[in-house]
Amino acid sequence: MSDRESGDDQPQGQSKYSQGGMDVGTSDFDSGQNQQGEQELATKMLQIQSKRFYLDVKQNRRGRFIKVAEIGADGRRSQIFLALSTAADFRDHLSSFSDFYASLGPPNPESMPEDGKLKSEMMIKENRRYYLDLKENSRGRFLRCAQVSQTITRGGPRSQIAIPAQGMIEFRDALTDLLDEFGTDDGGFKGELPEGRHMRVENKNFYFDIGQNNRGIYMRISEVLQVKSNFRTAITVPEKSWARFRDIFADYCDKMKDGSTSGATSGDKASSSGTDIGPGPK
Repeated sequence: MSDRESGDDQPQGQSKYSQGGMDVGTSDFDSGQNQQGEQELATKMLQIQSKRFYLDVKQNRRGRFIKVAEIGADGRRSQIFLALSTAADFRDHLSSFSDFYASLGPPNPESMPEDGKLKSEMMIKENRRYYLDLKENSRGRFLRCAQVSQTITRGGPRSQIAIPAQGMIEFRDALTDLLDEFGTDDGGFKGELPEGRHMRVENKNFYFDIGQNNRGIYMRISEVLQVKSNFRTAITVPEKSWARFRDIFADYCDKMKDGSTSGATSGDKASSSGTDIGPGPK
């Protein structure tokens, strides 16, 4: 029995990496969406048995990551995304799985595990989980890496790749080369976020809070109406949109100023006399 990779439960889809004349420099299927300001820093291609793997180091406002794309012989493709720190963990697990694979004897259909799993590990990075399973079926042994977002309800779709067991060392060495060049620091914003601000206008309180998650930096603007229930509403504005919001507000301020030069409105008077701008408890 040859150690060919399994094709079980692999997602289907069209790939920009065509089977003939692949152009990795123009590829971009990060979660199916083009990322504004995304830059490709390096790429590696591996041919492992009947599959091609592309390891692309990319960078955007949130930091650096590696996109791993698997292209099957039939044109099917799938991909996973690894932060550089996660890629380092994955590289170490590949060494462990390779050592375990080397210790195994020839495949024996009579002693094959019921679920096909020979060894399993899990990695956690922010809101993503990665399940690593060295599996065996009638066509051979392979390492399946499944990426699952914790924001998706249980049973939701997952991204995954399957690496033929015989190619784990080659895959690990390719990752090592990229990590030696770019390091294991995910990048992104590392400074201290600005302190929250508070503003009171008539019977309303507005809170401006800066936060950060795996998607980047954002501002949450909360409006609290001081009635019996302290009714609260909020919007979240991504950091990349702040300048546009500022320009729109400034444009409206200029237009209102041009149209009311004779004096401030009653609302403006209330704002100027009853506004408390600055940090404040909620």
